[in-house]
Amino acid sequence: MSHDVASAIRDELGNKTKPPGSLGQLEMLALELGLAQRTTSPAVDPARIIVFAGDHGVASDGVSAFPAEVTAQMCANFASGGAAVAVLARSAGAQLEVVDVGVASDISHIEGIVHAKVARGTDNLRTTAAIADEASLEQALQVGRETVRRAVGEDIRCVALGEMGIGNTTSAAVLTALLCRGDAHVATGRGTGLDEAGLASKRVVVEQAIERAAVHADDPRECLRQVGGFELAALVGAMLEAPAHGIPVVVDGYIVTAAALVACRMDAAVRPQLVFAHRSAEPGHALALATLDARPLLDLDMALGEGSGAALALPLLRGACAILREMATFADAGVSGAQE
Repeated sequence: MSHDVASAIRDELGNKTKPPGSLGQLEMLALELGLAQRTTSPAVDPARIIVFAGDHGVASDGVSAFPAEVTAQMCANFASGGAAVAVLARSAGAQLEVVDVGVASDISHIEGIVHAKVARGTDNLRTTAAIADEASLEQALQVGRETVRRAVGEDIRCVALGEMGIGNTTSAAVLTALLCRGDAHVATGRGTGLDEAGLASKRVVVEQAIERAAVHADDPRECLRQVGGFELAALVGAMLEAPAHGIPVVVDGYIVTAAALVACRMDAAVRPQLVFAHRSAEPGHALALATLDARPLLDLDMALGEGSGAALALPLLRGACAILREMATFADAGVSGAQE
């Protein structure tokens, strides 16, 4: 089936009123979206950006320039429409859904958020398993799966994934190092804007976590439990659910890509559903992207997270679909094709 769809899309693109391949990566994007949705006429609207939020015990080690309470405060900012991803979602014509999977504070009073808290943050991944038990991990994975099921039930055609969690670039760095056989220096960046001393200290934390969890490097699910977060687990669950529904998933930056490393190792069917929005300024992102053989659509030196890069990429997806669905062929337009 996928071979037939791919052939039909390539034929369609080859007959459009343009020199072959002249729309470059946009043509590949159209093919990827068609394969993800299993159709020669893909569409991304309505689109939804889903931001999963959770706190990390490792934040107590000073791995972020911001205090842990910012996670809860930013959830309120998302709900009120003032955060970058809220602004960019409106600009991109996409819905925004925020899901509390593991915020340490009680934010149940905040309206406009899906309250699906598994626990109030993780344990410190440097010294012990971040997610204490298998049942909690499975619950977080199911939150992500259910979020995609709900989107599909509401006729959403494309989901873009983002995250919020002080300390989660540390989690992403350890996951990336473990699953890509990298080291702390390559995988670790400044996150929320650490200075040189802060970055050096963060690398030590990442190195210690890698050493502790290295025995699990061949088990992606256990890696996730050992050094992930509740929001990362929900991201993995969302990706694992996508193939069953033929829904494309737009991957934001470093943290979401780290989750993609886990999901793709757990189920190879996930990778064809993923579109990578942008290349983050975080150094470990390049390693994760290379491991996934992913070519991101944008490179804007962004390192905010939230789904901000995914929001910016959505118009490109919309354009790729429009080319495939609406652009005339040579026969349609009565235009002469290339000479033999």
